[in-house]
Amino acid sequence: MHELVVDLLARNLDHVDEFESRFDDVQDAQYPGVVTVCCSDSRVLQDQMWGNDEPGSIFTCGNIGNRVIQHTEAGEVVSGDVLYPIAHTGTDTAVVVGHTGCGAVTATYDALTDGLSDAPGIEHCIDILAPHLEAGVEALPDDVDRTGAINRLVEYNVDQQVAFLSESEDVPDETTVVGAVYDFQDVYSGRRGQVHIVNVDGETSVAALEDEHSEIADRIERLWEY
Repeated sequence: MHELVVDLLARNLDHVDEFESRFDDVQDAQYPGVVTVCCSDSRVLQDQMWGNDEPGSIFTCGNIGNRVIQHTEAGEVVSGDVLYPIAHTGTDTAVVVGHTGCGAVTATYDALTDGLSDAPGIEHCIDILAPHLEAGVEALPDDVDRTGAINRLVEYNVDQQVAFLSESEDVPDETTVVGAVYDFQDVYSGRRGQVHIVNVDGETSVAALEDEHSEIADRIERLWEY
């Protein structure tokens, strides 16, 4: 057995010791208050970023590019893994979390500007993102460097995912949809690992967000108000 797997199993025993009794109230059902959609990047720690250690409180989804969109024969729909808790467990809040330096956004930027060749499964994911980021690439300032372009597009991608959720007929109107960026590269003004709110129910103006959500004004920040 690979030594990393052996190590994972050993750490699972620590998890068992700490969590065994925490499943008492959620063994038979779950009613998470929020569904989070994060990039599956290994540096993006979904539960830890919220300080979550309670089973049943957060329904977590992860994929490259923090996508809420799924391709079907009927066209684009809200991905089932995101929609499930909203439709079946009473979840009324969704948080889309992008992150600085996102590889999926970078690959999409490259695909739109220079073309991209990769494994079919990866290209499929990029093909989902590309139509939704194309206008963002075209709107980038002429003087922005590559790193700045990617991080602006990270915000733009979060905005597009929030919009898709908010506009879907499958998502109830009363569902709150929040967009955020997790920063571990010193791009925003906060500390490493801090979550910055960039969008709430489609509102992206920092001034408007700060006025409407004064209780989290210190966590509202954008790089790009296009």
